[in-house]
Amino acid sequence: FKKYDLNMNENEFEIINNSAKFEKLKKIVIENSKFLLSILIIILLSIVGFFIYNDVKKKNRIKISEKYNKLLVSENLNDNVDELIEIILERDKTYSPLALYYIIDNNLAVTDDEINRYFDIIINEVGLEENLKYLNIYKMSLFNAQLENEIEFLKIIEPLLKSENIWKSHGLYLLGEYYYAKGDKIKSKKYFNEIVLNKNTNSKIKMEAQKRIQRDLS
Repeated sequence: FKKYDLNMNENEFEIINNSAKFEKLKKIVIENSKFLLSILIIILLSIVGFFIYNDVKKKNRIKISEKYNKLLVSENLNDNVDELIEIILERDKTYSPLALYYIIDNNLAVTDDEINRYFDIIINEVGLEENLKYLNIYKMSLFNAQLENEIEFLKIIEPLLKSENIWKSHGLYLLGEYYYAKGDKIKSKKYFNEIVLNKNTNSKIKMEAQKRIQRDLS
C-alpha cells in the first residue's frame, strides 16, 4: 500500500506541475495578447500584400508589353519617342532596355546626354542580372566610342574591365579599336594583346585581335 500511495503522490505532483505550467503559459499569452495579435496581423497583411503586389506587377508588365509591341508597328517612329521613354522609365527588366535599343537603332530624336542618362537608369536602377548589366555597359561604351574625351570614355567602359565577365573581351576589343582610330598604336596593341593572352577570351574576338595585331600593329 505504501508503494501505491507513493506512485499516486508522484502522479498527483506531475498533474499539479503540468497544470501550473499551463496556467503560467496562459497568463503569458493573455498578458501579451495584443502584441501577439499585432504580429499575426502584420504577417497576414504581409502575405496578402505580397500577392497583391505580384498581381499588380504582372498586370503592369502585360500593359508595358502591349504598349511596346504596339509601338513597333507604328509608321512614324519619331511620334513614339515619348512613349518609348515612358517604357524606359518604368524600369522593367525586359522592355526598358528594348525601348532604349529601339531608340538608338532607329536614330530617333533623342540627345546623346538623354540616352546616356537612360543607360544609367537601366544599368543601375532596373536590377538586371549581372551578365545583362555588363551587356548594357558594353552597349553604352559602344554608343560613346566616338567621344574625343578619353577620360570620359574610360570612365564609361571601366566597370566592364574591372571583373571577369563574358563581355570583358568585347570591351577590350572596343578599346583597342578606339585607340587605333586615335592613332595611338601602342595603347591599341596593349589591349589587343590582353585579349590574345586571356584564356577566357571569346574565340572570335581573339581571332579578330590577332588579325589586327598581325596586319596593322606588328
